[in-house]
Amino acid sequence: MYKRVTVTDTVEVPPEELANVTPELVKRLLQDKLEGLVDEDLGSVVSVTEVHDIGDGRVLPNRPGVYYTAEFDAVTFDPQMQEVVDGNVVEVVEFGAFVGIGPVDGLLHVSQISDEYLAYDAENRQLASNESNQVLAEGDAVRARIVTKSIDERNPRDSKIGLTAKQPGLGKHGWLEEARQTEDPDAPAGEQ
Repeated sequence: MYKRVTVTDTVEVPPEELANVTPELVKRLLQDKLEGLVDEDLGSVVSVTEVHDIGDGRVLPNRPGVYYTAEFDAVTFDPQMQEVVDGNVVEVVEFGAFVGIGPVDGLLHVSQISDEYLAYDAENRQLASNESNQVLAEGDAVRARIVTKSIDERNPRDSKIGLTAKQPGLGKHGWLEEARQTEDPDAPAGEQ
């Protein structure tokens, strides 16, 4: 889930920038420092949007810059357990599909995609059913629920998010549309 939060943090202003400590400068420095980082409480910092207040600067021994405490707004992404998310398949592998959900990818394990057995087609990089015409490939839009979450602050790329699509209303968007059309053949395509 994306959230807009107000945060207070410290930023180092290098000596060459001390003549012009402005909200724009502090915002740029905070963006360089924080964007892309993962915090256990905030989630992944997507963007620093606005600086509200810059406190008095402090000099630390053996450090060339001056440290300012700043209050600012940031947009974060913090996936919640049981949250339903929409994303696109970014990679299909033998054991499932990685789905881009915001700035992170979640794993949709092959056992959590469908009640049908889906076999890996390495040549076409897709998962396909022998029972029906269900195929899941890179670029497909899917709706899934977050069922596991393990965030690694020190190495965000090692964070793991597990997804499931084996519940009513979840799965590949095309499959959901086909199911709606089957339930109500008079409904216009794309109507929810």
